[in-house]
Amino acid sequence: MKQNGVSVVYSQLYPFEGLWNYTSGIIHHVKIDAMSDELEFETFPLPAPNKYPRRIAVVGDLGLTSNTTTTIDHLIMNDPSMILMVGDLTYANQYLTTGGKGASCYSCQFPDAPIRETFQPRWDGWGRFMEPLISRVPMMVIEGNHEIEPQAAGLTFQSYLTRYSVPSKESGSNSNLYYSFNAGGIHFIMLGAYVDYNQTSAQYSWLQHDLEKVDRGVTPWLVAAWHSPWYNSYSSHYQEFECMRQEMEEMLYTYRVDIVFSGHVHAYERMNRVYNYTLDPCGPVYITVGDGGNIEKVDADHADDPGKCPSPGDNIPEFGGVCHMNFSSGPAKGKFCWDRQPEWSAYRESSFGARDTGGIKPELQLYYLLFLF
Repeated sequence: MKQNGVSVVYSQLYPFEGLWNYTSGIIHHVKIDAMSDELEFETFPLPAPNKYPRRIAVVGDLGLTSNTTTTIDHLIMNDPSMILMVGDLTYANQYLTTGGKGASCYSCQFPDAPIRETFQPRWDGWGRFMEPLISRVPMMVIEGNHEIEPQAAGLTFQSYLTRYSVPSKESGSNSNLYYSFNAGGIHFIMLGAYVDYNQTSAQYSWLQHDLEKVDRGVTPWLVAAWHSPWYNSYSSHYQEFECMRQEMEEMLYTYRVDIVFSGHVHAYERMNRVYNYTLDPCGPVYITVGDGGNIEKVDADHADDPGKCPSPGDNIPEFGGVCHMNFSSGPAKGKFCWDRQPEWSAYRESSFGARDTGGIKPELQLYYLLFLF
């Protein structure tokens, strides 16, 4: 029987001696009768102020390790009705093109690599690993830095964009790297930290138009997600995306975004409501959940620990400018780092495992959040 669908092939090409180029098999987006299992899942509730996904799992920086297995097993046990994946899916770029053993620190183990290589079959293995879950539970994704995967001719994000479809056109976006969607009484905004975000960019213009259309009478909750956190008291990635915060924070504050989820930092941290580094009851609650189980280490050092404050020359982003700054007010005025846990940081935890959320309403289980509305 003839069926209509879409098939895609992509390549990952490196013009360097000794690196393996890769061309994928045919990736089909079609159901072929009698050749594939029949699967079913429940779609999101229609937009309405009294309807919500039953349980939302928020996870970031997952990878494919024994810790990942623990994370996903525990997530399945808690039976979510939606997954919000805040970037860094497979960590395929922690491996050489020839595969072998991956590196927790790529630049340390492969200092002579001519480009950040990536072992493409890792994408397929990760997909097979996730299939029992995401074949029955909708997963909404946003890209992280490990999805960039630069190759010849300046191409980026090819593996990610080929495999994951998002409602970009439906939300008025001209890029699959940022979009929005509704799930019952929640309007989700998925922003791209690795695509132009300044106030003259297409993404900024799209965000403004999207927020203008939000009807809080229909979707009372406004939730945003992107990979790299703006508020972060860990030494790792400290103030790394300060430029993005300076460009976009005022707009999110003006439209009263309720919660922001990010990953990137391999730890858990929840902020008090904050705007421009000042406690503000109208600011969002920022939550970092980047300890999903990847091949890289857990982040344990805080920027306010003695001797752990990064220098302004550290933590250079893989995209965008550098806007590191000293604080202009509060107890850390004139300094690059606080000398104690910042007042806007409510709770932080850097070990893998079940943990107390420090009083937040959502329930935190191994490496991820279960958000109950």
